[in-house]
Amino acid sequence: MPERGTLFLVVGPSGVGKDSLIDIARARLADDTKFHFPTRAITRPAEAGGEAHRALTEGAFEAESQDGAFALEWRAHGLRYGVPASIEEALAAGRSVVVNVSRGILDDARSRYEKLRVLSIVTNADALTERLRNRGRETEEEIAGRVARATAYDVSGPDVLTIDNSTDLSAAEAAFVAALKTS
Repeated sequence: MPERGTLFLVVGPSGVGKDSLIDIARARLADDTKFHFPTRAITRPAEAGGEAHRALTEGAFEAESQDGAFALEWRAHGLRYGVPASIEEALAAGRSVVVNVSRGILDDARSRYEKLRVLSIVTNADALTERLRNRGRETEEEIAGRVARATAYDVSGPDVLTIDNSTDLSAAEAAFVAALKTS
């Protein structure tokens, strides 16, 4: 039986580049069967932009939740998010799972998964403000609120690696992929 895989939880405020780093890692590690990048279910229409996700209505999400379809789930910014329960099979097969999650579920995930690493993506307030403006999904008031909330959670612990994505995406990418490979 293979050694259990590592669950990599990628966290950080909206706009720090979590999805960009995950997309880059997915492409760079596409031929490495050791890694699994699950598609999250979100109660956001597919055409709304952002990451590629499985779009669900609130009712469909609730039904799947009740049926145990999600290993991890949470609410944020008026939406529901779910990580498919199929990650359990990937972990049991010795594959590392890489997924973007809410910082608010870390304690729950830590209590349920022994082999877990948290990749905390950070950026400075100016870069975050600019990225949120450029994506065009929030008002100035909402952007200010998101920037203020960026420091609301203290992401710390022996399982946390902080990656600064303030300026050079290539440096953040190298650190992100290296962290995945050291599992």
